[in-house]
Amino acid sequence: MKIAITGANGHVGANLVRMLLAEGMQLRLLQYHQHQAIDGLDAEVVTGNLNDPVSLDIFCKNIDVVIHLAAKISIGHNSYDSLFKTNVSGTKNLVGAAKKAGVKRFIHFSSIHALQHKPLDEIMDESKSLATESPIAYEHTKALADEWILTQQADDFDVIVLNPTAIIGPNDFQPSLQGSFIIRLYKGTLPGLVPGGYDWVDVRDVCGAAHSAISHGKAGERYILSGHFVTVAEFARLVARVSGKKIKKPVLPLWLAYVGVPFIFLWSKLRGQEPLYTKQSLFILQSGNRKISNLKATKELGFNPRPLAESLKDTIGWFKENKYI
Repeated sequence: MKIAITGANGHVGANLVRMLLAEGMQLRLLQYHQHQAIDGLDAEVVTGNLNDPVSLDIFCKNIDVVIHLAAKISIGHNSYDSLFKTNVSGTKNLVGAAKKAGVKRFIHFSSIHALQHKPLDEIMDESKSLATESPIAYEHTKALADEWILTQQADDFDVIVLNPTAIIGPNDFQPSLQGSFIIRLYKGTLPGLVPGGYDWVDVRDVCGAAHSAISHGKAGERYILSGHFVTVAEFARLVARVSGKKIKKPVLPLWLAYVGVPFIFLWSKLRGQEPLYTKQSLFILQSGNRKISNLKATKELGFNPRPLAESLKDTIGWFKENKYI
């Protein structure tokens, strides 16, 4: 089996590539700009991007399975047009190339943000409607891509969609937004904590589900990959417990956090960092469902998220070993 992976230099990609190589699979990776996460790995590399049809044709030729990880993630820093170009148009371009090349199975990595979270007091599962009316550009573009790609399911072209929650874990080279949050918590450089929370899942468990989906995922289906919901304050206490660091940041009132967004933006930029607290990220922390079900992935893909404390311990350990903290 030969597998082609976009977004291999990202957090999920870095872990998935290593997992599949350890299983002896032949891999072809689409490399855009950065490549530190895949340097030195025993995989074929094609230089290109999702809006370059020539590179996509080369990328998909003689491939059995495409795993589409590449996406533009935003909590308010990117224009809608740039998000649409990557998350929607780029996905359509890749599917077109895959079909032309005779690829049999296409695994699309989406996000929990592609789905409606409300009502927040009800269990959230794969039956939820897509967030195609969301005012948040990232959610909107991921929902549009989800809506379109499942219409591409055919007898000779299997489509599977995976919707993970917030991902943490080792091999976070860039690092991700979630990894940056952990690093700043550890270093004490966050201005404070905010109300609300999120569902967190280990990257290795997400990759295990993707690995299983190659052979066991049901065509035309989506799978939610959720882990454990905790508040931001609980998350900080857990980071402190597993790392031995003292983290004593106040939980800011929500109104003050919103008022402080412009100042946090300037403060982050002066430190050469991307601001993690934006109007969009604060809204997401308030509006996330606390009852996200992974029952379907557990039954059909063998998904089994490990304890959050274990994930945080291993994540912090990797950041330490690689001199991020």
